[in-house]
Amino acid sequence: MLYWLYEQFAAHGHTTALRLLRYQTFRTGMSLFTAQLVVVAMGSRFIRWMQAKQGKGQPIRAEGIERHVIEKAGTPTMGGVMILAGLFAGTLLWSDLSNVYVWAVLLVTAGYGVLGFLDDYAKVTKQSTEGVSGRLRLLLEGLIAAAAVAMMIRWGAPSPETPHLATSLTFPVFKEALLNLGWLYAIFAAFVIVGAANAVNFTDGLDGLATVPVMIAAAAFGFIAYLVGNYVFANYLQLHFVEGAGEVAIFCGAMIGAGLGFLWYNAPPAKIFMGDTGSLALGGGLGAVAVACKHEIVLAIVGGLFVAETLSVVIQVAWFKRTGRRIFLMAPIHHHFEKLGWSESTVVIRFWIVSIMLALVGLATLKLR
Repeated sequence: MLYWLYEQFAAHGHTTALRLLRYQTFRTGMSLFTAQLVVVAMGSRFIRWMQAKQGKGQPIRAEGIERHVIEKAGTPTMGGVMILAGLFAGTLLWSDLSNVYVWAVLLVTAGYGVLGFLDDYAKVTKQSTEGVSGRLRLLLEGLIAAAAVAMMIRWGAPSPETPHLATSLTFPVFKEALLNLGWLYAIFAAFVIVGAANAVNFTDGLDGLATVPVMIAAAAFGFIAYLVGNYVFANYLQLHFVEGAGEVAIFCGAMIGAGLGFLWYNAPPAKIFMGDTGSLALGGGLGAVAVACKHEIVLAIVGGLFVAETLSVVIQVAWFKRTGRRIFLMAPIHHHFEKLGWSESTVVIRFWIVSIMLALVGLATLKLR
């Protein structure tokens, strides 16, 4: 919104006071600050309101970690509403609202946030860990993701050097590799977005476990978005230039800020859980950013922790159905380490360290060409 104001003043030759709004780096920093301020400001009152409305709070799995049933009982959920409030405030205030990539990413984030909210609401009202039907949720997630991908393909700025870039898959390290999937790309990109959303959802099981890795991934992709959206930097690093993609860096900045604000209340012991409202929205938003930047494969590296959490569930379920035995003591894998005797804080901090290492590996692919 403020960028539009800058454009109006610039059209009349008055840009001195608003000149900083030209720079994506400045607007990214301000979106981070704005999002954090909004979340922290609404935090205490929102948590008290949620406690009053939800009563018993989020239901805890009875077959899960024993101490969680006691320690986390009564903690309210739907903290993702706080995150989304800050995220949307930062993005809408500081980004260029004429940019299709911004709206596509916001569409996924908002749509998945609504689905997550409905899921959390069902769990709280029924006092059950079973929310919205899994098949129905996946169907709606797929439709939302497909709509966002169609927006990016249809209205994204075409690349004169690579005319089929919008429907092509790029590969890290191999600078010349480009696979044009045609209409199949929409299916692949939607799968990336849906997969990212549910991967973050699986990871959200301990206080602060999902929040910090999401911020780390957002920081990495904010940097990637800025580079691929800048012709000079993209050309120097031999990346595929995506005109307009740099604006999603403002969204990534807002995601970091919202995460920092939420962590103030979600740090152990958590006063509120983000719930599916937050985890689905944040994961879907990250997936949409990766699609906008044409770095879908790099997302699997940067978000390797989310991938590992998802695979642990898939492997556990598949192996149990086949043999009747379990590979992990409990899935997702963070619970496996708790069963081994690691404290919750040990698991969380070590997983944060792994996230940082994976983000650095993902960023290294930008130069290894």
